[in-house]
Amino acid sequence: MNEAIDELLTVPQVMRRLKLGRSTVYDLIRSRRLVSITIGRSRRIPASSVRQFIEHEIDEAA
Repeated sequence: MNEAIDELLTVPQVMRRLKLGRSTVYDLIRSRRLVSITIGRSRRIPASSVRQFIEHEIDEAA
Protein backbone atom coordinates (compact mmCIF):
# COMPACT_ATOMS: atom_id res chain seq x y z
CA MET A 1 0.00 0.00 0.00
CA ASN A 2 1.33 3.43 -0.94
CA GLU A 3 0.97 5.95 1.91
CA ALA A 4 1.64 9.64 1.49
CA ILE A 5 4.25 10.89 3.93
CA ASP A 6 3.09 14.00 5.78
CA GLU A 7 5.46 16.94 5.69
CA LEU A 8 6.64 18.00 9.15
CA LEU A 9 6.87 21.76 9.67
CA THR A 10 8.85 23.77 12.19
CA VAL A 11 7.18 26.37 14.39
CA PRO A 12 8.67 29.23 12.29
CA GLN A 13 7.27 27.62 9.11
CA VAL A 14 3.82 27.39 10.70
CA MET A 15 4.14 30.99 11.87
CA ARG A 16 4.78 32.09 8.28
CA ARG A 17 1.98 29.95 6.82
CA LEU A 18 -0.60 31.18 9.31
CA LYS A 19 0.81 34.73 9.64
CA LEU A 20 0.83 34.33 13.43
CA GLY A 21 3.33 35.00 16.17
CA ARG A 22 5.39 32.38 17.97
CA SER A 23 3.41 32.51 21.22
CA THR A 24 0.11 32.14 19.35
CA VAL A 25 1.37 29.03 17.53
CA TYR A 26 2.54 27.53 20.84
CA ASP A 27 -0.86 28.40 22.39
CA LEU A 28 -2.56 26.51 19.54
CA ILE A 29 -0.29 23.54 20.21
CA ARG A 30 -0.91 23.70 23.97
CA SER A 31 -4.69 23.86 23.45
CA ARG A 32 -4.43 20.92 21.01
CA ARG A 33 -5.92 22.91 18.15
CA LEU A 34 -2.69 22.09 16.29
CA VAL A 35 -1.24 18.60 16.56
CA SER A 36 2.51 18.42 17.12
CA ILE A 37 5.20 15.89 17.87
CA THR A 38 8.53 16.25 19.60
CA ILE A 39 11.63 14.72 18.08
CA GLY A 40 14.49 15.13 20.51
CA ARG A 41 14.20 18.77 21.51
CA SER A 42 12.53 19.82 18.26
CA ARG A 43 8.81 20.46 17.89
CA ARG A 44 7.26 19.52 14.53
CA ILE A 45 3.74 20.10 13.23
CA PRO A 46 2.35 17.89 10.44
CA ALA A 47 1.24 19.95 7.44
CA SER A 48 -2.07 18.07 7.54
CA SER A 49 -2.67 19.47 11.04
CA VAL A 50 -2.22 23.01 9.72
CA ARG A 51 -4.67 22.29 6.86
CA GLN A 52 -7.21 20.80 9.28
CA PHE A 53 -6.86 23.82 11.57
CA ILE A 54 -7.51 26.20 8.66
CA GLU A 55 -10.51 24.15 7.47
CA HIS A 56 -11.94 24.09 10.99
CA GLU A 57 -11.54 27.85 11.38
CA ILE A 58 -13.24 28.45 8.01
CA ASP A 59 -16.13 26.15 9.01
CA GLU A 60 -16.49 27.96 12.34
CA ALA A 61 -16.55 31.36 10.62
CA ALA A 62 -19.25 30.28 8.15
